[in-house]
Amino acid sequence: MSLLSESQAMRIRRQLSISQLGRMIGMAHQNLSAILRGEKDSRASTFEALAAAMGAEWVMVPRENLAEVRQILEGKGSGPDRSARSTLDYLLDK
Repeated sequence: MSLLSESQAMRIRRQLSISQLGRMIGMAHQNLSAILRGEKDSRASTFEALAAAMGAEWVMVPRENLAEVRQILEGKGSGPDRSARSTLDYLLDK
């Protein structure tokens, strides 16, 4: 998913109108709408402000890790089991 389409999808999930989001970041809704449609270029700081206003973070993922990140975001990946005892825990119990 592109940055623009992900931004639009998150705006819709958060149930924010373009006007509301524009007010939150201090931008005219016409300009924000053009940016989100890909008709107008924008600075990274605009996307950082959009993410912050929607309670999200804007991050870059190396392509070699993209498949794993997508799986995790879709709930299909697995991460470390934080509740499992570590090797150190076992050694300290001896």
